[in-house]
Amino acid sequence: MANELYTRTNQKIFYAGLALDAWRVAEEGRAMNAQALVQAEREAALFHLYGAVLGLCHEIAGYYRLPGSTAPRAEQFLVPAVVESAPCPELAELVELAQQSETWLAQLLAAYAALFQPPQADKKAKVDPSTPLIQAVSLDEEEPPLARETLEAWRENLKGLARRFRETLTEW
Repeated sequence: MANELYTRTNQKIFYAGLALDAWRVAEEGRAMNAQALVQAEREAALFHLYGAVLGLCHEIAGYYRLPGSTAPRAEQFLVPAVVESAPCPELAELVELAQQSETWLAQLLAAYAALFQPPQADKKAKVDPSTPLIQAVSLDEEEPPLARETLEAWRENLKGLARRFRETLTEW
């Protein structure tokens, strides 16, 4: 039973829950490194949520015996060409969710991909010697990092999707 495909998905969902719990504790704590702990748990939760999406893709691909069912990246499953070559309703739903940027799955995939981007320095315009010495400065902060509640909602959506898919997996 330990080698069943669904065990990896369940494990990753569970690990994401542990990271989210540790994140909550870090936010409530007054440790000197609380901000670093929050960031570490945010990244851990994203890592495990992505792993759960990949695990769910492996479950579906394994059930339907799709070619390439052991692909190492979720994005390799979440393209329309995969569904066109071997149609299955569960994977088609995942592809549709991944293709629409406003959905939780597309946002999760984008947030995971952003983990691998190097920090970007703010772009500054070239200084013109004729510009005044006093300049207006924007105090607007960058886009805030992902909130714990957002990742918790993604985890719940993923759990619900996995349950629903497992109840209805049928061959065409």
